[in-house]
Amino acid sequence: MAPIPGSGLAKGLAVTLRTMTKKTVTAQYPDAQPELPPRTRGVIGLFEENCTVCMLCARECPDWCIYIDSHKETVPPAAPGGRERSRNVLDRFAIDFALCMYCGICIEVCPFDALFWSPEFEYAETDIHELTHERDKLRDWMWTVPAPPALDPGAEEPKEIAAARKSAEKLAAAAQPEPTPEPGTRAGATPGTQAAATPGTEAGPQPGTDVGPQPGTDVGPQPGTDAGPQPGSAPRAKPTDPQGGES
Repeated sequence: MAPIPGSGLAKGLAVTLRTMTKKTVTAQYPDAQPELPPRTRGVIGLFEENCTVCMLCARECPDWCIYIDSHKETVPPAAPGGRERSRNVLDRFAIDFALCMYCGICIEVCPFDALFWSPEFEYAETDIHELTHERDKLRDWMWTVPAPPALDPGAEEPKEIAAARKSAEKLAAAAQPEPTPEPGTRAGATPGTQAAATPGTEAGPQPGTDVGPQPGTDVGPQPGTDAGPQPGSAPRAKPTDPQGGES
């Protein structure tokens, strides 16, 4: 069936009329800043305190746009008689955003959480060479990183938070004074209980208890009992029969 002449024009005019009655959605940028999603990939922020100069981010970057310089310093031993240690000190950390492809590999492979995505996107320059931003600029972008989303109700506590909480509990327990024992109780014994025997004292029966014969008592047969002849006594004669014979 052949189209009706002028139907395309009528459809176009209908779309125009419907759009004219709706509210405009044009964002008045830069007067009004856009509302960006929480996981927007703007620029990369650097948290220097967590960086150990492991070079993983620079090695894994597919564009080789991360430049890191460092030197080693000797750290004195933590305790007397210990060994000195050497640690890496960060001198330069720069990212060339003219080469960066915003893949996020450097953030994923960082084992110490030193790199984060920032929603900041206003870093245009008039010269392409000025798109290589040093660590001072990356540090400023770190404060624009949004807070991580809340964990699920049944999720495990992060290892970092659990370790920090345990350390705080140990310090709090060490800072508390030890309880003073009550008068009349021996150290290590609970009030109302008898402590163990002290070395040099006899842990046997207490006075007033009977655990066997005392000195000066006779443990022989009691009156009315026959326990056989005693040492030093004459043997007892055998009973005789009334007829004159021995029984």
